[in-house]
Order: sequence, then structure tokens, then C-alpha cells
Amino acid sequence: MTPPDPRPEEEEDDFGPGEDPPEADESSAPPPLVDPEADDPPLDLGPIEGALDLDLEEGFEGEEDDESEEEEAEAEDDEEALRAERRRKKSSKARGDLEAEPEPGDPKTKVPTKKKMLAALEWAFSGEEGVGSELLERFADHAIELLKQNRVMNLTAIQDPKEIAVKHYLDCWRVTRLVPLIAKKVVDFGCGGGFPGLPIAMAEPNCSMTLVDSTRKKIEWLEKTIAKLGVRNARAIHTRAEDHLTKERVDIVIVRAVSSVRENIRVLRKVRHSLQDMVMLKSHSWSREVRAAEREAERLGFKLDTVWEHELPEDMGKRAVLVYRAPGGIGF
Repeated sequence: MTPPDPRPEEEEDDFGPGEDPPEADESSAPPPLVDPEADDPPLDLGPIEGALDLDLEEGFEGEEDDESEEEEAEAEDDEEALRAERRRKKSSKARGDLEAEPEPGDPKTKVPTKKKMLAALEWAFSGEEGVGSELLERFADHAIELLKQNRVMNLTAIQDPKEIAVKHYLDCWRVTRLVPLIAKKVVDFGCGGGFPGLPIAMAEPNCSMTLVDSTRKKIEWLEKTIAKLGVRNARAIHTRAEDHLTKERVDIVIVRAVSSVRENIRVLRKVRHSLQDMVMLKSHSWSREVRAAEREAERLGFKLDTVWEHELPEDMGKRAVLVYRAPGGIGF
């Protein structure tokens, strides 16, 4: 028996012999081959150009945004630099950096005659008791020296005679009526132009006043002024308050216009056993500062002992005298 042929059978055509094959359907015909030598049709670049134009415009707008952002960033950097400089100066003042230089003075500072300055002081102290004419004359002499020197170095922003009489001398003098100072050793921490130490020393000759400041030129001027005015119970030393208190124990450290309550306490934290009481002259916002300093004061052993509030004449402001008892202090 013959084995079957494994090759597949060829399909027979549907048309018979002598008949032409049917025409092929054009829809099912394969696509014609592209002639490689034929020219390419031109491309429609309209959509591409539009997209490119859009991208370019967006790019320019982005660059403008980047430039404005850079300008804003530079402005913020400048503002931050100014804030940092203010913080540095404030911190420097509070710490008592010995490298500190005085700020330039105001060459346009007007110096009143002694008669005019004395009249302003008499007006400021008109409602006070126990103020002699001799004391007011010494205040007037100091005020004139202060304003003269203010042309060279910055000692006071207050230049009107009445404001000077009230905000510098009356404010400082009232401390002598509120805080017992007889036979006390007092340090004026950051005395600047001599406030409050010098007016207090003039008003209370039975206390020993040491004025300390980190700016050598201010201290040199104060030394000459103290000698010129003949204030025998006062001296000026170029040093930091905290350095001075490592060598000498005192009864009272008095502070005016140096820093916040919290910062003033922090500066003296290492020498807090060298003083009995810390007196701070503050403005009407004293309560906010006291609250902000509560935790630090408690941690370091400072206790708020007394607060005296008083008002300056002609709505020149409210003031407060804060007395903190230092560790081991006796208070008032």
C-alpha cells in the first residue's frame, strides 16, 4: 500500500480553464511602494511654529518671574541683614563688648544757654519736694556738657531742653525717692551719657556710684565730666558690668535703656551672687517684659520684689521702677 503524501494539497482555482482570473479588489490591495526618488511633500510647520512661539513667550515670562523673585529675595536678604545688625548692636550693648565704638553724633545738636536749660529744669521739678537750686544747676551743667559732646558721639536722641529735663533728670532723680541709697554701693550698668548714675550720684551724695560702660570714649568723656562737675562720690570705669562684679560685690545694680528685663538678668547670671538687688528703669510696657522674663528670672534666682509706677509731666509718658531681689539679696 502506498503511504499518503505529507505535503498539503494545493487549493484549486475557482475559475475554469480558459477563463481569465477575476480583477483584484482595490480596497484589499496592498499599498503601493513609495518611490525613493520622488520629492517629499512640503511639511506643514504652522502648528510647530506656533508651539515654539508659545514656548519662547512662556520662557521670557518665566525669566521675568525669576528676576522678580531674585529681586524680592535680595530685598529680603537686605532686610534680614539690617535686622541682624540691629540684633548684634542690641546684644553687644547688653553684653558690654569692650570693642564697641560710639555711634557718630549729631553735628546739628543745639546747645541751649545755661539760663534756658535751668528754666526747663525748674519747670520739670516744679511739683517735686526737696529739690534745691544747687542740684538743678549741676543738672544744667551736665546737660550742657552732654549736648556739646552729642555733636561728636551719640549720647542722647533727646535734645529739647524740656524733654531733657523731664525724661533724663526727673526720671532718674525719682529713683532716689523710691530706692534707699544711703551708704549703698551702686553700679550703673551701661551708663552711656551718664544716666541714670550721674544724676543719682548728684542727688544722693551719701551713696557710692560706679558708672561702667563698654565704650572707652564714652568713659573718657565721663571721667572728664565727673571731674569738671566735682561729683566726688562717682567714678567711671571702662569695663563690662559682669567683669566688674567678679572683682567687687555691690548692693545695687541699676539699669536704664540697655535691654529687656530678661536680657539684663541673663547678662548678670554668672555674677548674680555679687549683688543684692537689681533696679531697672522701664517704660509703660514693663509688665510685658516682666512676664517674658518670668521663667528666666525664676531659673536664675531673681525675684521681683517691688514695682513703683509714676507719670512724667505733660503726657511725656509713664515710667516704672522695678526692683529684683538677686540671689541672697535682702530686698527693700
